[in-house]
Amino acid sequence: MEKTVQSLAQSLAQGHFAAIARALTWVENGSELADDLLRQIHINTQIPVLGITGPPGAGKSTLVNALLNECIAKNQRVAVLAIDPSSPFSKGALLGDRIRMSRHFNHPNVFIRSVASRGALGGLAAKVIEMCDLLKSARFDVVMIETVGVGQSEVEVAALSSKTLVVLVPEAGDEVQQLKSGLMEIADAFALNKADREGAAKFANSLQKTLKDQHKEVPVFQTIADKQQGIAPLYEWLMQPKANDNKQAAELLAEQAYRLIQHQRMQGVDKDILLKQLSEALEHPNFNIYRFIANWV
Repeated sequence: MEKTVQSLAQSLAQGHFAAIARALTWVENGSELADDLLRQIHINTQIPVLGITGPPGAGKSTLVNALLNECIAKNQRVAVLAIDPSSPFSKGALLGDRIRMSRHFNHPNVFIRSVASRGALGGLAAKVIEMCDLLKSARFDVVMIETVGVGQSEVEVAALSSKTLVVLVPEAGDEVQQLKSGLMEIADAFALNKADREGAAKFANSLQKTLKDQHKEVPVFQTIADKQQGIAPLYEWLMQPKANDNKQAAELLAEQAYRLIQHQRMQGVDKDILLKQLSEALEHPNFNIYRFIANWV
């Protein structure tokens, strides 16, 4: 087994797509070999990781497609983790993003993987941190993570990304003053997509005013992703390295470490078994949830 792990780690370092797919499957399925593999890889912390989030219908996948065109034109190797809603039947990813990105799916410089959110807050499974680190060890120039974009807890994407892009559309213009503070906090940039729609200029001005009132220097890009318009400046922003901030880097790693430790400690908790035992315990008239969970803790 040790030779298998070492061999896979070497193939990962060389950027072989088959090895990348196998390693991601090990991690996603919780293989007993995954932990050994993760301890052996060299994670390139200089690779830009772009987290893309925002409400459903904002055109996140179309924007990823447009950014992929820019990366391909620059002959860059790019990986995309598309966080899909879990199927209520198979608990697997619905693969919608793969279908929308089918144009690039077989390109030799593009690796796309759909990941089931499995009900994790913000559409992010804990395993995505480990999967992202695998990609950062596999000779990619850019890694993009597109979240499902549901609920306030989509701020979890900030725990993974060197830069976070929040995608909005002009129709949200009336709500800009009520944007969740958490979403405003995590955004390193906003993309106003579908900027050819009515009200786009007014929305952009309102968003920039809100940011100025909050003393935030955050760029707002106006894009029409399906026409490849406004994508080049966004791509240039993505590729500009962030100013060295050791404190921020430590905070990012601390957040990742916290989530990984939390996941490790929860591995013995099976929700189906929990439900079964809870259903049985509820039959007793003196049921107390704190006595019940004491057996698990």
